Amino acid sequence: MFKNTRLSAVLAAVLFSLTAASALVSAPAFADAPKATDAAAAPAAAPAADAAATPAAAPAADAAAAPAAAAVPAGTKEEVENPFGFQAVWNGGFVPRATLIILSLMSMGSWYIIITKLLDQMKIMKQSKETQAKFWKAPSIAGGSAALKEGSPFRFIAETGTKATQHHDGALLEQIDLSTWTTMQIQRAVEKVQSRLQDGLSFLATVGSTAPFIGLFGTVWGIYGALTNIGMTGNASIDKVAGPVGEALIMTAFGLLVAVPAVLGYNWLVRRNKTVMEDVRSFSADVHSVLISGAMSTSEAGRLAGATAKKIG
Repeated sequence: MFKNTRLSAVLAAVLFSLTAASALVSAPAFADAPKATDAAAAPAAAPAADAAATPAAAPAADAAAAPAAAAVPAGTKEEVENPFGFQAVWNGGFVPRATLIILSLMSMGSWYIIITKLLDQMKIMKQSKETQAKFWKAPSIAGGSAALKEGSPFRFIAETGTKATQHHDGALLEQIDLSTWTTMQIQRAVEKVQSRLQDGLSFLATVGSTAPFIGLFGTVWGIYGALTNIGMTGNASIDKVAGPVGEALIMTAFGLLVAVPAVLGYNWLVRRNKTVMEDVRSFSADVHSVLISGAMSTSEAGRLAGATAKKIG
């Protein structure tokens, strides 16, 4: 029913996930550059005896300090290489590595579903306009179905209704009214279209609800490791605490980065599905009316022909 390639969606999902991950990995650290006043204060803090002992060296030192102070403006930020990040988290052990892999797979799966469902919805909306332009101008339901493309859900519904009116036979099926039987078959076709549109949305809901907790689990595990390391070494300086705790918090950020697009994508796709299904249900109701009226007209014509033949005979 929905025949389209998934390669572009896979590539787009991988691209989105890699871009998000690289944004977190490449986050630089910034440090305050030394101020010119600090550079100038250092010579002033030297003992007066040294300044008196080397009067000739003072002008040379001032001349060398002046370009250095001018090269680094006061209050500017200079980029410092960040030793912490995803690489440190990846090397942190099995649990952090497994958490990153799970969140990465969730992210790629979410983007894949969002892109493929969006393509399916856009395709059906385009086919709806095509149906309005071609189907209802045909002389019959069969002719209108032939005018639609293969794989169109509207053609699938029309063909299902046509088959329901043509194959209403058998000892059991004949006990069901033709209108009821046709209604049941068209409704089943509509439900199949709706089920196909909703495929994968449960995965988005699952990712949106569980990804933050998976990231939080990685954070708790990382903080536990940092505290254990501090307790074993007895060193609680800021450089020993900030790095491991920052690495652990990356997990929470990554979990939110995975969950937020999944939740937004789920709500957006559900809303668009309602719009698509309104067109599908309207079309199915019109097809049902045309099929039943045509079948009743044929039946009435046959009944009148039979009655006329009896009178003539």
